[in-house]
Amino acid sequence: MKPNKVKWGVLGVAAIAVKKVIPAMQKGEWCEITAIASRDARKAEDAAAKLGIPKAYGSYEALLADPEIETVYNPLPNHLHVPWSIKAAEAGKHVLCEKPISLTVAEAKTLLAVRDSCGVKIGEAFMVKTHPQWLRTRELIQRGVIGELGTIVGAFSYFNRDPQNVRNVSEWGGGGLLDIGCYPITTSRWMFGEEPLGVCGAMERDPEFGTDRLTSAVMEFPSGHSVFTCGTQLVPYQRMQFLGTKGRIEIKIPFNAPNDRPCEITIDDGRDVFGSGITTEMIPVCDQYTIQGDAFSRAIRDGGEVPVPLEDAIANMAVIEAVFRAAEGGRWEKPRT
Repeated sequence: MKPNKVKWGVLGVAAIAVKKVIPAMQKGEWCEITAIASRDARKAEDAAAKLGIPKAYGSYEALLADPEIETVYNPLPNHLHVPWSIKAAEAGKHVLCEKPISLTVAEAKTLLAVRDSCGVKIGEAFMVKTHPQWLRTRELIQRGVIGELGTIVGAFSYFNRDPQNVRNVSEWGGGGLLDIGCYPITTSRWMFGEEPLGVCGAMERDPEFGTDRLTSAVMEFPSGHSVFTCGTQLVPYQRMQFLGTKGRIEIKIPFNAPNDRPCEITIDDGRDVFGSGITTEMIPVCDQYTIQGDAFSRAIRDGGEVPVPLEDAIANMAVIEAVFRAAEGGRWEKPRT
C-alpha cells in the first residue's frame, strides 16, 4: 500500500528551500510539495516551474488559504519564523519551522498556546536529529563505547560578509550564534540527554553589521562540559568530537552532511594519541532533509511526536539566550525558560 502523502506548502523561495529542502522532500515517501509562495509572484512561479510544484502563490496569505495544504514549511528569515508560524497554525496547518524557532524564549513560548488551541503540530527543523550518523553516534555513546561522556568539542564556521545576506542583518536575527551556534547547542543537549546548568561565552561583533561574527561558549552539564566556537567570517569548517573516559568519537561533517556520498564517523578506543586505535564507520548515502520531511509527515499521519517538538526548541532557545547574556555580561548565566 502506498503511503498517504502529506501535502506541503512552502513559504518563500529561500535558498535553503529551493536548493536543498524541497528537492529532498520531493524524493520522500510521505511528502508531496503542493505549493510555494512568495511576495513576488514571479519568483514563486519561477521556483514552481523549476521544481515541478503544481501551485504558485503571490502571497503567503494565499497559500495559507489553500484548503488542500496540510503542512507548511517555514524557511523565512529568523524574525519572521514566529509570526508566520502562528498564521499558518491559525489557518489549520501543521508547521515545520526552520531553526532557530524564534529570536527569544518569550517569543518561542507564544507558539505553545497557538499549537494547542489550533490542534496542530509545530516543530523546529533541526534535520541533524534525523540523520543516521547522529543516531549512530548517540547509540555508541549510550552503549558506553567511549566510557562515560565527559566533554563535547565543536566548531562550525563559514565566511560571509555580504551586507545583503539575511545572516548579516542584525534586526532580522542575523549572526553566528542564531544561525550556526544553535547546532552544537542542540546536539550537545541531545548527546548528554541533559540541560546545561550554566553557560559562559565570548562574542565579537562585526563593526558594520552589528551581528556576532565570532562566538565561543562553554556549557556546563551535570555530566560534563561542551565547548564550541562558531564564526561567520572564518574558513568554512565543521566538526564535533565526543570525549569519554575510555575513547572518542568524531563526526567529520556533522551539520551540512552531504547527500551524494557516505558520511564518516571515527571511533578511537583511546589506546594512544597517535590514532592506532581509530576505526572508521561509513554511513550510507542519504539526504537528511528527505528523512526529516518523512519523519514529520509520518508524525502527522500516525499521530506521533515530530522530531524536534516546541518544548525542545524552547529549551534550546533558552541556552542561546543565556550565551548572549553571558557574553555581554562577562559572567556565567543559567538558561531560563
